[in-house]
Amino acid sequence: MSIAWIALTALIVLGLLAAVAQKMSGKDDPDAPAPVAASDCGSCDGSNSKCEQECMLEAAVKEIEYFDDEELDAYRGRPSDGYTDGEAEQFADILYSMRPEEVSAWNRSLILRGINVPDQIKDDFLLLLSESRQDPANNNP
Repeated sequence: MSIAWIALTALIVLGLLAAVAQKMSGKDDPDAPAPVAASDCGSCDGSNSKCEQECMLEAAVKEIEYFDDEELDAYRGRPSDGYTDGEAEQFADILYSMRPEEVSAWNRSLILRGINVPDQIKDDFLLLLSESRQDPANNNP
């Protein structure tokens, strides 16, 4: 029994020594992920939810950005399945007149204003949003 305790104690001591030696050598864990540089909201690509959350918080304290769409404020609080085709067409007209890099900012604007995108154009909206996030040229402010 005492040999088992000695072996266990030696194993623990060796483990601690190895950990201290690694810390003192200054070498990082090779399996650790590379640190991600802090990014501004113009470079959020949708792959980092923390970036999106920080940008949404940042946008919440700033003045809301409008895209010549003030008339959409009348739809504040309306559920996405509660729009007529004519009302959805108003959203579509604005969406299809935007540059791809503006779609993400328009999405933030609508969220902060409490406006839901109509179900009738949601598929197109999400497609344009994902395309704008995948194209690195669109992530530059």
